[in-house]
Amino acid sequence: MRFPPSFLDEIRQRLPVSEVVGRRVKLKKQGREWRGLSPFNAEKTPSFYVNDQKGFYHCFSSGKHGDQFRFLMETEGVSFPEAVERLAADAGLAVPKVSAEEVQRAEKARTLYDVMELAAKYFEAKLQDRVGAKARGYLAGRDLGAPTQLKFRLGYAPGERFGLKEFLGSKGVSVPDMIAAGLLVHGDDIPVPYDRFRDRVMFPITDLRGRVVAFGGRALEKDVPAKYLNSPETDLFHKGSLLYNAHGAREVAHRTNRIIAVEGYVDVIAMVMAGFGETVAPLGTALTEGQLDLLWKMAPEPVLLFDGDKAGRRAAYRAIDIALPLLKPGRSLLFAALPEGQDPDDLIRSSGREAMDAVLAQAQPLAAMLWQRETEAGVFGTPEKRAALEARLGQVVATIGDENVRRHYRDDVFGRLSDLFRPMQRARRQGPPGQPGRQGQGGGGFGGRGFSPYGVPDHRPSPSLAASALVRGPRAALPMREALILTALLNHPWLIDGQEEEIAGLDLRHPQAEALKVALLEIHAQGMEGEPETFGQALIAAGHGPLVDQLRATVSLGAVWGAMPGAAKSDAEVTFGQLMALHRKKQALIKEIRDAERAFGDDPTEANEQWLLDAKRRESELAGTEALVEGFGAQSGRGGRSV
Repeated sequence: MRFPPSFLDEIRQRLPVSEVVGRRVKLKKQGREWRGLSPFNAEKTPSFYVNDQKGFYHCFSSGKHGDQFRFLMETEGVSFPEAVERLAADAGLAVPKVSAEEVQRAEKARTLYDVMELAAKYFEAKLQDRVGAKARGYLAGRDLGAPTQLKFRLGYAPGERFGLKEFLGSKGVSVPDMIAAGLLVHGDDIPVPYDRFRDRVMFPITDLRGRVVAFGGRALEKDVPAKYLNSPETDLFHKGSLLYNAHGAREVAHRTNRIIAVEGYVDVIAMVMAGFGETVAPLGTALTEGQLDLLWKMAPEPVLLFDGDKAGRRAAYRAIDIALPLLKPGRSLLFAALPEGQDPDDLIRSSGREAMDAVLAQAQPLAAMLWQRETEAGVFGTPEKRAALEARLGQVVATIGDENVRRHYRDDVFGRLSDLFRPMQRARRQGPPGQPGRQGQGGGGFGGRGFSPYGVPDHRPSPSLAASALVRGPRAALPMREALILTALLNHPWLIDGQEEEIAGLDLRHPQAEALKVALLEIHAQGMEGEPETFGQALIAAGHGPLVDQLRATVSLGAVWGAMPGAAKSDAEVTFGQLMALHRKKQALIKEIRDAERAFGDDPTEANEQWLLDAKRRESELAGTEALVEGFGAQSGRGGRSV
């Protein structure tokens, strides 16, 4: 039985070799590989290795070597079709029914690989022929000498219209096959198909197995419509899911645990020849989701190295928007910026490898690049502009698909916003030189002498306590929604009146938030006056000062206005009600999703699946609403709506 290669590749992607082997062999991580005792021979010293990136296992004691399918065949004596069917079931894939047409298409693909290989050899030969003198001169001018040409199989497409067509015809290749391989231009208005690539330096593009599947051609004349021309989409070539030099870079990336993406073919070649063998490039387009996925399979944090001009910055900024929804724990990007007006080839030729090492060493994480993009041209001297920046960042961060990564990005952006706005707020409170500042206005509000924004005496922990896990550790984990609820209660203790039972029933996820909630209720139950200073002093006396300081560091001065000290009573009531409703809705959705997951696990019917998907969809929609509350979408002026 034949299986489509794409189906087998999908199984390999869903079930790494280590997962399949690990069901039978106890494996231990060793660097980027796994090691264990041979399942084929009795041994005391492990000689059996698994490499997920390369997709195989190797047993040194027996010499056996193979992939997921071969392992089942070797250890359980099953046939290849049976191994495929079993692993497909494990991967949650239905075995496709292979029709005669699909078999014929697979045979056709094998034929097209042969056609592309013949074309690559033709272009290579023409580069070294007399007709390729001009192309060799161009390559020499780019420091791409004979060894480089040989390594990357560079070639030349002559200027005549039928050169390649006649060569392939002499080898028995049909015109339909040439068209299917993307080598000829054809159409209803073109009576005689002709060569697609003419008078161009040719760069073969290979798949991950090293087979030529397409070409990129660089024009030698200035007046041609396209400086670079790529093969069209074919059965072999899907440019959005391939990278130039991915086959050559994959092994180096495995050793260095790094992959570098640049913009062009020549940049890749220059980087590789300078010793950066782990370099790839998109295929004439902006980076795609498929290409990002391929980069992440080679290294957890690819470095995007863009030209030092406006176009390079735009490419970097586009990559941010593509990457954010795809981020996962341990999977991100780094951005390296070249000097203004230079590309990698320019820098290496002018300053050598050391200069490129310095550029790569200064690569910035994705979070820093996002912040640069959103703030580089902005002036935030007014509350409205600061609120707009918060809202815009909230919308961007809300696109991150993974909940944990999204939460940490919110924390990161919140910290940056606080650092940006703090000097402005300090200057606003102090007032113009020679005039009394605004401190002390509003009693327990912002800037009250000796008090935090919560009307609580400024009780900052000592440096040793601030560095401890008690204060530092939970800070990143404190949900902003819970922090805002407690902030509202600290600044407006009168909100507790008449809502004691409802507040007591709040299910707060963070243990310290829960402790602070209980303390607030206890102080209120003692009959104390509902003033922020009174509650603040009582909280400190009860030993909750560090928790209040942590809350103070979590919620910025420009956060949701209705929760802050200067808010009018009506605003505080509306804000608190909205926060409570949002929290209850979130908790109910979490419970519903758990129930739906349990139901689907017990009875995987279509109805239960739809229930689960619908609950998760509603949770995703709620996350968009939360982004307007949890540290973003805030109004910095009096009377602004908070949610």
